[in-house]
Amino acid sequence: MVKLSEDMKEVYRKNMEKLFAVPMATTSADGVPNVAPMASVWLEDDETFWIGDNFMVKTLDNLKANPKVALYFWDPETKRCLQVKGDAEIKTKGPDYETARKRIKDAKPQMPAKSLIVIKITEVFECTPGKIAGQKLL
Repeated sequence: MVKLSEDMKEVYRKNMEKLFAVPMATTSADGVPNVAPMASVWLEDDETFWIGDNFMVKTLDNLKANPKVALYFWDPETKRCLQVKGDAEIKTKGPDYETARKRIKDAKPQMPAKSLIVIKITEVFECTPGKIAGQKLL
């Protein structure tokens, strides 16, 4: 798997500090795209994101049909942005799911915490405007 560098992790941290949400793109089995904001996003380790599912409908249907996802992180201070692609797995039981559910419930007890989306990073692309836009970094 692909591991994020320290500067990439900093883009993620700044995104979550300032913007509180990350756009996640999925596609249906028929190739229909969907983008939805994700607020419960954790960089679990250098190669794995966890996303808590509270209200996913189309996104969850898409993940069941096609586990490929893309996440977009933007640092509003430096204007640097990254596109992170990965393979998703849906978990509704087990220790990882219970850990994520507790995180969600501790922060906002009213949230349903229906499932955990585990994303293993496969590629990272630069999307900052300029000469490096679109460059594959990992």
